Amino acid sequence: MPLTRLRRAALLACLVGAISAAGAAGAIVEVNDLVLHADGGFTPRTLPKVQFAPIDFKGYFHISSKDGARPAVLNRALLDFDRDGRLSAGGLPTCAPAQVAAAGVEEARRLCRGAIVGEGKVEAQISLAAGTVAASSPLTIFNGPPVGGHPTAVIHARTSVPSTQTYAIVVPIEKQAGEFRYRVTVDIPPLAAGLGALTHLSARIGRHYSAGGQQRSYVSARCSDGILRSHASF
Repeated sequence: MPLTRLRRAALLACLVGAISAAGAAGAIVEVNDLVLHADGGFTPRTLPKVQFAPIDFKGYFHISSKDGARPAVLNRALLDFDRDGRLSAGGLPTCAPAQVAAAGVEEARRLCRGAIVGEGKVEAQISLAAGTVAASSPLTIFNGPPVGGHPTAVIHARTSVPSTQTYAIVVPIEKQAGEFRYRVTVDIPPLAAGLGALTHLSARIGRHYSAGGQQRSYVSARCSDGILRSHASF
């Protein structure tokens, strides 16, 4: 079953002051042979009810198959974030994908150091003639140039299995009406020429900086109703 047909959503609820990093079980979704495990949280865990306060967000998802084989290929992820969250990139440098498209991890971070808004790790399984092998890379998230009036992020990674491949993916971040303020669309390119499947992604997102004589935060939040929600569909 292609993962693009998986429309089951994983709802991650982060209760202010009630979730401990060590004890949160996260959300588990099982569809046929696929198992998706996802979790997220933020610091500080106590937020104002009305005013927005700077936060750092961290989360992960892990995809596996019940039979231990390489899971189905994930082509797109849609992430929605609560209306009590806010993104602010004013005065923050940007990094265009072309600037890091041919760079390794450390070089990319050096070239666009001022635009870094998150770091993490990405893992995949690659199906080769000799069997399935694991591949991984440090992940860097840069503040990208606006597209169509919307902010973007640029996700960068480099793998070396079966050969060196560099990824610089533009991720649109669009405002929307309703319960969730932002929709993030991640279109995942073919991994290892179509031989790979994404199995794990973890990231910490947050950047505190000064611009225009003011202290700013890339991500901030408040707690108007006692809960912050994130919703993901694949």
